[in-house]
Amino acid sequence: MSQSGYQPAVGQRFQPRDRETFFDAQRRNRHATWRMSALCVLAAIAMGIPLALIVTPLLYGGGLIAADIVNLFWPIPPFFWQQANEVARFGLVALNWLLQHTAADPQALAFGAIVMLLPGTLLSIFLWMGISTMFRHGGVGGALLALKAREPNQAELRELQLADVVQEMAIAAGLPAPRVMLVDAPGANAAAIGTSPADARVVVSRRLLDELNREELEAVLAHLIGSIGNGDLHIAFRVIAIFESCGLLVALVNAPFGSQSRRALWHIFRYGIRGPGKDGGTAEAAAVADLLTRNVGLDTDDIDRFFDATKRSALRSIRNFLFFPIFFTNAAIKLWLWFFSLTVLGPSMALLWRTRRYLADASAVQLTRDPDSLAAALKKLKDDGGAISGGGWASHLFIVSPGRGGHTAADAPSRQQMQALAQAWVATGQPGAGPVSAVDPANFPALTGEFTGTVRAAFAGDAHAMARIREFREAMAGADPALAAHIPDIADLAAARRGDRTAIARLRAFREHAVSGTENRKAEADDGAQSSDPSSVSFLGFHPSVDRRLKRLARMGAHLDLPAGDHKQWIVAFVLSVIFAPFLVLLIALFLLLIAIMTMASLTFLVVWLAVIHKVFMLVAHQ
Repeated sequence: MSQSGYQPAVGQRFQPRDRETFFDAQRRNRHATWRMSALCVLAAIAMGIPLALIVTPLLYGGGLIAADIVNLFWPIPPFFWQQANEVARFGLVALNWLLQHTAADPQALAFGAIVMLLPGTLLSIFLWMGISTMFRHGGVGGALLALKAREPNQAELRELQLADVVQEMAIAAGLPAPRVMLVDAPGANAAAIGTSPADARVVVSRRLLDELNREELEAVLAHLIGSIGNGDLHIAFRVIAIFESCGLLVALVNAPFGSQSRRALWHIFRYGIRGPGKDGGTAEAAAVADLLTRNVGLDTDDIDRFFDATKRSALRSIRNFLFFPIFFTNAAIKLWLWFFSLTVLGPSMALLWRTRRYLADASAVQLTRDPDSLAAALKKLKDDGGAISGGGWASHLFIVSPGRGGHTAADAPSRQQMQALAQAWVATGQPGAGPVSAVDPANFPALTGEFTGTVRAAFAGDAHAMARIREFREAMAGADPALAAHIPDIADLAAARRGDRTAIARLRAFREHAVSGTENRKAEADDGAQSSDPSSVSFLGFHPSVDRRLKRLARMGAHLDLPAGDHKQWIVAFVLSVIFAPFLVLLIALFLLLIAIMTMASLTFLVVWLAVIHKVFMLVAHQ
């Protein structure tokens, strides 16, 4: 760890007193994990108690209406109605104490609290256990299906070496070697997926193999293996289960009012019962991967469409009036879930997961004894890492954030492709020039601009530009036929200048295909970065910034030239926070007041609604 004799050329470096061993870093992050776990538990309780208070009357209402319907055909014994009245009496005691601050006997109040909270709490626990069981039963088949992962190609040495490196890191960590899968995606990234070390999978994008050298690849895989060994898959599994339990609750409330929620619930039920199946369970896997986390937001759902105000009629108005308490209760549930997920539970989960990323970095240094390679890999992935199509639901499992403020690299070529393009382009511009040994990604836009200008000149009739484009296309056809297909055919350019309509049509089709392909790839990248992304229900990202991770690696011995901290920015940020903090606190207080009002109103509406419905049933039964 000693750095005597090494002097950085520029920037600021941590002093020896700031150094720490990877053992110290692991110990510190494990302690932080316990603190963040306690914070997550408190956040879940803070969100769950009011949620149970909203859901419980709805459960009682459903049971009471079901009992009234049964009573019309098969009379229910009076003992049942006596017990129901006792439950209602205790519930009203707690409700009056909460709404009107009416004095109440402590024992009756305690029973009332149990009556008002227990069913909703038990339902939440049941949903969470159901989601957990479903994932355990289904395994990672649906996850790999959503990512479109494949086995390594036995004909490619680079992909075969990947499995060897994974085995080396697993042996060093004392773990069973996880199965290796590859994803043909434009982004450079990697993730560990599964529910335990027994069914863990290491998923690597093919571009990552082109971006990193062997030492850097070892460091990335050591991070993933260390994450598996530290139990991060179990933690990630719990994190997703909590969010998706909330989404499942919203889907259950919406199910009577729309087919979309019912279809999703059916897909989830089938997937949980039978697993991926022989055909991979495409529909069920898609439902599991894409549905539930979306429901935690404020997006339009089935019940919103059911009460659509743009569709007016007398019967629709009467129906909406009868079911208005359900709509109000659903709005209160969604608003409460959205606010607490965004401001309390989501950030708590994000802070917990950040400590696990720091811990995995320290574990990677322990396995490789090479902090420099991990730092170099993180720097490359910061610039070239991107989204993985179908991986938005698992964004927190990747080594770097695949989206959300990061570069998605939806259309950027890999370093290997840039090398081939630069070599062919320079060779056509300078006859007899040797091969390009290295390409700086920062200079690649200049080559792209030169190529674009040459194409324009070729369209204008420049014979030299047309000859260079022809040579460039022929050179790329031998090096990479897929890239050569993105270069216009010079014969079509010449024929188009002569007015050949067939050539003009081919050029137009070429241009439309290129534009549509770019848009589709960007849409897939955006969908992979945002669809069902857990970080979308938190204002705080689940991944710490790469710069912070690099600073911690520098403390463990990585040779990095870190920029000096800008104290002026910190001062400005502190002053702004002092100025705007009271307004932010006021805004949060007003929002909480709004939620409290909606919660109390939904309880009042629901109680009155149930009382009226029950009275109608009793009159019908009496007649």
